[in-house]
Amino acid sequence: MKKFINATIYGDSESQELLIENGQFKAIGNGLGDADEVIDLEGRLVLPPYVDPHLHLDYIFSGLGDGNANISGTLFEGIQRWSDNKKSLTEEMVRERAIKGIQKEMNKGVQFIRTHVDITDPDLTGMKALIKLREELKDVITLQIVAFPQEGFFRYKGAEQLMEHALEMGADVAGGIPHFEISYEQGVESLKRIVHLAIKYNVMIDIHCDENDDPNSRFLEVLNALVMENNYGKYTTASHTCSFGSVENSYANKMLGLFRESNINFISCPTENAHLQGRGDSYPKRRGLTRVKELLNNGNNVAFAQDSIADYWYPLGNGNMMNILDNGIHLAHYTHIDEIYKAFDLITYQGANIMRINDEYGMEAGKPANFIVLDAKDSYEAIRERAEVLVSIRNGEYLFKRKPQKNEVEIDFLKQ
Repeated sequence: MKKFINATIYGDSESQELLIENGQFKAIGNGLGDADEVIDLEGRLVLPPYVDPHLHLDYIFSGLGDGNANISGTLFEGIQRWSDNKKSLTEEMVRERAIKGIQKEMNKGVQFIRTHVDITDPDLTGMKALIKLREELKDVITLQIVAFPQEGFFRYKGAEQLMEHALEMGADVAGGIPHFEISYEQGVESLKRIVHLAIKYNVMIDIHCDENDDPNSRFLEVLNALVMENNYGKYTTASHTCSFGSVENSYANKMLGLFRESNINFISCPTENAHLQGRGDSYPKRRGLTRVKELLNNGNNVAFAQDSIADYWYPLGNGNMMNILDNGIHLAHYTHIDEIYKAFDLITYQGANIMRINDEYGMEAGKPANFIVLDAKDSYEAIRERAEVLVSIRNGEYLFKRKPQKNEVEIDFLKQ
């Protein structure tokens, strides 16, 4: 039995101790009694592991190397470059890339990942590799897999059959990209078919939706209507929805009422959305994000995500969710002091809500003892300083622990 003492627990201003037995939280509180091992956290911040609910593990590091740069920096060139280069993809290549990406994220405190996997491939190479990895790594990382038709549900011949096959193989989520179809009508029909498949296979939905600057791209409205009709909003996520940040306010206000009614979820990928969007603007130049703050104030569940690590769409990224959070709250103006104190929800609990892993996520007695320790005294200091993750614990056992780094030195600038 382990006991962690002198903890500052995110969202719990009273408790300072964690008691762990048989891989679970036995109790959280104060004065919890004796334990075989006592670890003094010296007032550091403890919170559930980071959640990255939108990543592309099969693409990671694909954008490195000569001739791989996305010259225009646009979504559409990225898709074309991936299409040209994925023909030589093997399961081993996907496995190696995914493991590198998982290691990057785990090293930064992530223990839960939802990954989109391209199924516009007659061999379903990525899907085969990721399904194997999901099982192989389940004790150290929770992977959720989205069957994602990167080149279009209709635009890629046979994608519907490939998606159904992927769902039969065990994909957890049905994905889509309606704004990449060749017409509005095909985009709408793709959403109808995807919602039908999700309900048929009893899986969640996660759509790359309106990832552009066009205020007339309205697939979010269509998706929301479909899941409202089927009472499927809480199982559905609209990712990106960048164009919703460009629509005029009367339309946005109408839709916010419908989003509240449907209970649909949203994911914003701050660094990638800011990188890809707004490239056609001169000035003023749009930030590229959806209406994060308005959606949160509306009562909708919103999470931040990494999206890409050094692939054809985004040349940077290292799986550090603290960096994602820092960029996201700045771009969304989510920086009132009260907002900062609860901002970790955007990369913890709200991502867990999207993945619907609440039974295994969170710091409560009886749940798996999964948590991280940051080198900060509270959430404000952690975010302001971009605090490092010192400890990551999974089922009561250390995934890693590292010593705090003294990043500041005393400079003798006052001459006597």
